[in-house]
Amino acid sequence: MENWLVIGSGGREYAIAKCLAKNKKNNIYVAPGNVMMNQLSRVNCVDIDEMDFIHLIKFAKDNQVICTVVGPEQPLSKGIVDAFKDANLNIFGPDKYSAQLESSKAFAKEIMKEANIPTANYREFKNFKDAITYIDGHSMPVVIKANGLANGKGVIVAQSEDEARTAVEMLFNLPNQNEIIVEDFLSGQEFSFIVMANGEDIIPMPLAQDHKRLMNDDKGPNTGGMGAYSPLPQFGNNVIKETIKSIIKPLLHKMKDNGHPFTGFLYAGLVMTEQGIKVIEFNVRMGDPETQVILPQLKSDFGNLINELLNNQSVRAQWDESNYHLGVVLAAKGYPKKPVDHLKLPIFNNNDLDISYAGVQFNEGDVYSHGGRIMMVTSKGDNIAAIQKKINKEIKNNVNSDDYVYRTDIGSKAISETLILKVNKKGTHKLNGLI
Repeated sequence: MENWLVIGSGGREYAIAKCLAKNKKNNIYVAPGNVMMNQLSRVNCVDIDEMDFIHLIKFAKDNQVICTVVGPEQPLSKGIVDAFKDANLNIFGPDKYSAQLESSKAFAKEIMKEANIPTANYREFKNFKDAITYIDGHSMPVVIKANGLANGKGVIVAQSEDEARTAVEMLFNLPNQNEIIVEDFLSGQEFSFIVMANGEDIIPMPLAQDHKRLMNDDKGPNTGGMGAYSPLPQFGNNVIKETIKSIIKPLLHKMKDNGHPFTGFLYAGLVMTEQGIKVIEFNVRMGDPETQVILPQLKSDFGNLINELLNNQSVRAQWDESNYHLGVVLAAKGYPKKPVDHLKLPIFNNNDLDISYAGVQFNEGDVYSHGGRIMMVTSKGDNIAAIQKKINKEIKNNVNSDDYVYRTDIGSKAISETLILKVNKKGTHKLNGLI
């Protein structure tokens, strides 16, 4: 058996551990994990906090872990990769310098400017007065971002000057936030492109589309993500090729030139504008909930891909191109501000569904909700509309809407824009053999 260590506890890490465990020769530890991960074959949780680098390193050494995969952004931003490398341990993720692509919006914008990567025009502000002076008279809407990490909730699209003022005040009052970014709003359909990278070598993953807003029709507050689907029939291989050429490759080349070659999952949050593809943001880890609909498409051995990439070998991944994957997040009532805790978990008895667990806890012999986003219900098929209908029906029949909030329109952008939703019709989104 080969021992792997996954850092994190959410739905993303649930999907990563499950994918690594497809290889029966792998034994997967997850720190700290969640109680439902222990029900996966060859997966065991370890009671070590994701920020406790000293004990994580000791565990990896004591258990002869061949490689560690980091899920969340916080340990990456604090230098977990640097610490593991100093201890001569294999780890898949970017160093602390490169992690600034996510932990500092200002850093990412400067890198994009230097690498000529298309993105929105922006200004940085370190106080409320200067930000408001800039916003007053500026055309609306504007996008206001916390410069540092904000758990996926540090971005506000302000439709009016009053909304912008409220957003600036709120972001400056967040813990450890002393700078904000105000940028022009980019109009168009948003999507996510994630690659596995080592230096300038990459493995592209299928495109996905997240749904950030809490409610249908992209209304309500921003969240960590309420659902996703993949691949995207509305965008063909030309979009992937252009993104690699104009965004991914220039960024990786710039990071290498700066003396910090990027290793790990590089997430590009993109928007298709009338002027072409532009970057909304970079993340330095897989997305949640995108991971839960991307990794089930992987036919190659996940662990082997990571090891081969780290060893600078020529790597080509194989993907299932016969199905779409769509998932809906169930969040506790009150999310994202004050989610209700200790809710009874919904039970699904349909074998066509796959459940990824996130905010759960064990209490008095049973499992209950704990946190905001509790689980994600996913399924696959060759027709996005049919998958959406099936999941929505199952949720309606099995979920107490007084306890949980969820969206029913995940995938609707693809349904409305694509008349024929058969996979590979007209040769769309064939990743196999792309690179």
